[in-house]
Amino acid sequence: MAKWGEGDPRWIVEERADATNVNNWHWTERDVSAWSSERLRQLLLAVRVEGPEGVCEVTDVSKLDGEASINNRKGKLFFFYEFQLKANWLGTSCSGVKYRGTIDVPNLSDENDEDDLDISVSLCKDQPSTPLLDLMKRSGIKEVRMVLGQYVHDLKSDFSQGMILPTADGQKPSTPVVNKKKQVKTSKIQISSEAKSSSSPAPCPTGVRIQTCSFSLKETFLTSADELYRTFINQEFVQVFTRSAGTVDGRRGGKFQLLDGSVSGEFSELVPDQRIEMRWRFRTWPNDHYATISLELVDRGDATELKLECRGVPAGEEETTREGWNRFYFQAIKQTFGY
Repeated sequence: MAKWGEGDPRWIVEERADATNVNNWHWTERDVSAWSSERLRQLLLAVRVEGPEGVCEVTDVSKLDGEASINNRKGKLFFFYEFQLKANWLGTSCSGVKYRGTIDVPNLSDENDEDDLDISVSLCKDQPSTPLLDLMKRSGIKEVRMVLGQYVHDLKSDFSQGMILPTADGQKPSTPVVNKKKQVKTSKIQISSEAKSSSSPAPCPTGVRIQTCSFSLKETFLTSADELYRTFINQEFVQVFTRSAGTVDGRRGGKFQLLDGSVSGEFSELVPDQRIEMRWRFRTWPNDHYATISLELVDRGDATELKLECRGVPAGEEETTREGWNRFYFQAIKQTFGY
């Protein structure tokens, strides 16, 4: 880390009366899990549909597991939420007979649009068949989808107020709320991925020789080389895009451990904004065996091309390792930061 007073001035928090950072440059986070749980319950308990078959309404929320947070980085807001929901509904037929059923929503998250939500309704096992189930499938699901969309709207509008602070000159930033999916989908930058592999025997430090392989990947990120470089070596950034606790000592010889200890290693070479080389391993690999990961960052003006070379992966682990880098590094970074 830079000595006090010698760092990039954009990263230095100016002293001010409200003890907050100026120009919204630093990553700030607000945990909104409790508010989200309460708001979701309120909205779901208001669900009521009526038709020729009778009336159905949600009576209670039996399961609401998950978390949510709002993050501010450079005046842009990023929203993370992921919940699994289950609710009970009560139907009353025109003749006054009552029926009980359930609603299941397993995938309410920032990765899914409102129309992509899986919402299922069913009758409880001890209940006889009734036209009220058709009413819930026809109208109840639409109503549930609408109120879940209302939750997302409330999260991104009313509850996010105050996350973007006035700048040093007292002006409110005009940066809009970030829609991560649209940034990625509408980008005109082509994202390519290339892979090649080879096999060769390599000795483990324990003296046992194992078959290894290598592969390469290439990806384009819509950000600067210095920003992408920091994303890989800064502990705060790494914990955000992996969504888990981790330790990252971003200096040569510094060690790292992330994804709940599934991945660990150390940085063997660091060339700021240009190159990162590391000794890297999965927890399930043979003891003390590390692959060599090399990341080359090439500035393309409005984007950065990243070339990954991976050598020394145990035979049979190539596909898992490649998929892990694509999913838990590349795509996670894109989805989290809008790169």
